[in-house]
Amino acid sequence: MATIKDIATKAGYSISTVSRVLNNDQNLSVPDETREKIYKVAEDLGYRKKTVRLLVKNIAFLYWLTDKEELEDMYFKTMRLEIEKLARKFNIELTTYKITGGIQEIPDNIEGFIGVGTFSEKELVYLRNITPHGVFIDSTPDPDNYDSVRPDLAQITRKTVDFLVGKGHEKIGFVGGTYHNPNTDQDEMDIRERTFRTYMDERGLLKDEYVFTHRGFSVENGYNLMTKAIKTLGDQLPTAFFIAADPIAVGCLQALNEQGILIPNRVSVISINNTSVAKYVSPPLTTFHIDMKEICENAIELLLEQLLENRKTVKTVYLGAELVVRKSAN
Repeated sequence: MATIKDIATKAGYSISTVSRVLNNDQNLSVPDETREKIYKVAEDLGYRKKTVRLLVKNIAFLYWLTDKEELEDMYFKTMRLEIEKLARKFNIELTTYKITGGIQEIPDNIEGFIGVGTFSEKELVYLRNITPHGVFIDSTPDPDNYDSVRPDLAQITRKTVDFLVGKGHEKIGFVGGTYHNPNTDQDEMDIRERTFRTYMDERGLLKDEYVFTHRGFSVENGYNLMTKAIKTLGDQLPTAFFIAADPIAVGCLQALNEQGILIPNRVSVISINNTSVAKYVSPPLTTFHIDMKEICENAIELLLEQLLENRKTVKTVYLGAELVVRKSAN
């Protein structure tokens, strides 16, 4: 089995330098060429093959969200932190660019990118002109050219309806946000609402008056929409609501609690994401657990397949989710 001394001899560097490079010592100042040569020799000699990773340089993290959007939905902050952590683990040199800087801020010499958020066709054209390597998380804006990995929201929606119908609910409402199309600057129906409408209609249970949506996935939006539902429907309020995301659900719970509407005895509530706050609201929220680590790790691995294995076939990966049953639904 190869030793650090063997690597040092073949690479032409001291044992100390080789050891510190292989242990990712961030305090060691050496050129990238030195690191790459040591990693390459280590790989060739089979030294700690499963843990030694070549440095992947010049990867852009396109975090196409505003500070307000991140603040309103912890889902995306969790995603950002996970990507940054995994980049360090996989030895990826990652530079973050935000929507406020504009797409022209992305240099034309990047090796690849990971994208989060909503991208216009003009922005996609710009990306296609500078790199063939990229992965989108949580959306599939360019399936002919770039990979994507996302939770299977359509499947989750159908599973929610099945769960609630199985519990005896027939009057089921929906509260959610809308998708902003950057190409038309119009609000469009989100995949959760679209699937909910289709699946409920197939069962003969859809009622348009039970659907409440507005742009945004914030607590405030949920509070306002549920308050509107309570005022509009009165005694005809559905016995259950499917909520598009946890922040919206938190606002919905606040509105229901303020009006003295018992949860789940009068209204059951089911959401998506299983963010950290879900277990602490009143009552604790029944919600689908989105495995953020799994999503982000898949995104990193897809990008590395493109860069290191020269994969050309485009992939779109959908991940399922597990329902975490708490006290907000029965």
